[in-house]
Amino acid sequence: MDFAALVRDIPDFPKKGILFRDITTLIKDTKAFPALIDAVAASLRDKQVDLVVGPEARGFVMGSAVAYALGAGFVMARKPGKLPAATRRIEYGLEYGADVMEMHEDAIKPGQRIALVDDLLATGGTAMAVIKLCEEMGGEIVGARFAIELTDLNGRELLKDYDAESVIQY
Repeated sequence: MDFAALVRDIPDFPKKGILFRDITTLIKDTKAFPALIDAVAASLRDKQVDLVVGPEARGFVMGSAVAYALGAGFVMARKPGKLPAATRRIEYGLEYGADVMEMHEDAIKPGQRIALVDDLLATGGTAMAVIKLCEEMGGEIVGARFAIELTDLNGRELLKDYDAESVIQY
């Protein structure tokens, strides 16, 4: 399936000079979305994943679907102030600024096998922030999967010590 043909390009979003790869047009497609989830889940099936972690917000959509397909639990990594219980937080850089990510401090038990699933790998900042939070809690990262990878931003280099894969590369 040509997933890339279903991704919409939006110039100058979220700020001038950025070409945003909009996955909402892919995930609304009744054939493409299940095929995307199946492809990502298949690449993780032999990893014995206990939990899938998805960063806000499109990581929730992809990650929860992949967790379901794998029979794994799902953990949300959220922006500050969105989680009701005690959290751990980390600040990190993005391709167009900085941000903070939080997870419930009891979300991951030591030794659990974790897969990170998100819509986009750009500079790798969000992925590495979530990976660091998971590892601080004792989780073992067994894979990082992305629908889209922007190869010219070199995010894969930041994730070189992890099993990282993407379905679509630009």
